[in-house]
Amino acid sequence: METNSEGEKEEGKSDGIQWHPAFCNAIRLELKDYEKDLNFVFEHPLTTGALKIDIMIIKKARGVRIGKNIAEIFRGVNIVEYKSPTGNLSVRDFLKVYAYACLYASMEKGADISDMTLTFVESRYPQKLIDHLRKARGCTVEKKRPGVYIVRGDPLPIQIINNRELPEGENLWLKGLDNGLDAQGWRKILAEIAQAGEDSGLMGAYIDVIMKANRESFREAYEMSEDTLAFDRMLEEIGLAAKWEARGEVRGEARGEARGEARGEARGEDKVLGLFRQGYTVEEVERMLAQGRAGNAEVPMGGQR
Repeated sequence: METNSEGEKEEGKSDGIQWHPAFCNAIRLELKDYEKDLNFVFEHPLTTGALKIDIMIIKKARGVRIGKNIAEIFRGVNIVEYKSPTGNLSVRDFLKVYAYACLYASMEKGADISDMTLTFVESRYPQKLIDHLRKARGCTVEKKRPGVYIVRGDPLPIQIINNRELPEGENLWLKGLDNGLDAQGWRKILAEIAQAGEDSGLMGAYIDVIMKANRESFREAYEMSEDTLAFDRMLEEIGLAAKWEARGEVRGEARGEARGEARGEARGEDKVLGLFRQGYTVEEVERMLAQGRAGNAEVPMGGQR
């Protein structure tokens, strides 16, 4: 496991979940009312080497105002750096992204550093970085809105966003991008999906990631659903039904258990859930179930892993 200069785990490697693609979709969903005014550029290469900007959000025309809480500071070119729920935004990360802005301004024809902003998104309050900004750089940090912190005193407009503090009513997609999502949060996200079919491609990839990070609460939300068939149709529409099937009958087991409880029927131990409780991953469960169906191996159902 690689670490940065402060001994923190390198971004995105601690839980095996690809958070960045989901974040890219979440930020597009958050700003979908302004999509005609914005270009989204993901992993923009600065050089022929490994230097890449996470996300750039570029206004298509000057003078366009983005009336969204997470984008009020936006200018022409807006660089966004994202840290997953298992990552930490360090001083080193800040300096790296600041350097990216300077490199971009020096290398791109027509780029103007005074027309750029920096946004850092993570799932906690970065106390060490805030202390650095205040003490070493002489900046002030002001909480302008819930979850949105504005850094003042630097030539570049800078904001830090704590997605866990964002208001659910205004930033459902960013707030939901978490590994601590509960069943109530799932129900709100799924209700929103049911009303927005035109963005099903973005939502499918987003939901797939937070499903992996919140398996138990997702299963709870599914089992508590008053209409599991409608739940299934929604998953079909956003392109996730096939992935459920490929993961070893998890959907069938959950659906059967939910219906059985409603009818008062006695059910045996949920074998798939038992495997998860023993610590097996989705991929391991899928492999074991496939082998069991083929008669090549028995699926372990009891005891510890």
